Amino acid sequence: MTSPPHRSSELANADGTVRCRALFIRSAGRVGSVSDPEFGHRTETLQQPSPEAARDAIARGIDRGAIVTVYGRCTVDYDGRATSYLEAGDRHVMLKPDGAALVHTAEGQQPVNWQPPGCDHDVFCEDGHIVIESLRTSPDEQLRVRFQNVLQVSAFAGSDETELALVGTEADLRRRILEEPDLLETGFMPLATERETPAGAVDIYGEDSTGRAVVVELKRRRVGPDAVSQLRRYVDALERDMHADATVRGILVAPSVTDRANRLLSDHGLEFISLEPPDE
Repeated sequence: MTSPPHRSSELANADGTVRCRALFIRSAGRVGSVSDPEFGHRTETLQQPSPEAARDAIARGIDRGAIVTVYGRCTVDYDGRATSYLEAGDRHVMLKPDGAALVHTAEGQQPVNWQPPGCDHDVFCEDGHIVIESLRTSPDEQLRVRFQNVLQVSAFAGSDETELALVGTEADLRRRILEEPDLLETGFMPLATERETPAGAVDIYGEDSTGRAVVVELKRRRVGPDAVSQLRRYVDALERDMHADATVRGILVAPSVTDRANRLLSDHGLEFISLEPPDE
């Protein structure tokens, strides 16, 4: 498939400054010319490029359907359903070929700003600085990143047709307990899964060896106070629904709990059993 032509132009701003624009249309048909010993003609990396060189490298990456990353000191403007502005800071910007855009700092796993798939990416020079815009039309949203300096630009063109195979889920943990109820305690008998209560659906509802009702809440990872509060709501809801002298045991099943969660379990008379989902 023939790649769309490269379009470039110079636009004069109202104050007379020149805005050099390089706009590329995304296409998977054209392959970059910069080679890498391992990946061949699929990667391109520039260290401390000039604004013009950075602009052209970013545009080439967008044009050939690559994942483009830019690292440097920048400000971030967002205008859409709300407005936000980030003062200058060192940030990592990722542009994906599906139109998604992500802005990351050195902390946390979530981007500080982002655009969803389906956006159009644009890159240009403005007063000697690189500007990246990610535009969405429905609803109207604009993410604008203006770099004071660019330390690195990279473009990676590859393919990934596999899907995530998630193992060790709460469903796996539930199945393990249903197959071996004695993992909880000797004599435990599961009676229902996803049993509805006024507080929500209980993962496993059953009885212990004495016939006492048991609510089991399952978590696949280490949990904190929120999981304890959730279990307590289920226990309280069932006790209100049952006869006046009925008591309900609550058991939280997870690989581990935080110290605060452990204290809350003790305070509310709830129990904890350490159990992990099967690996496969």
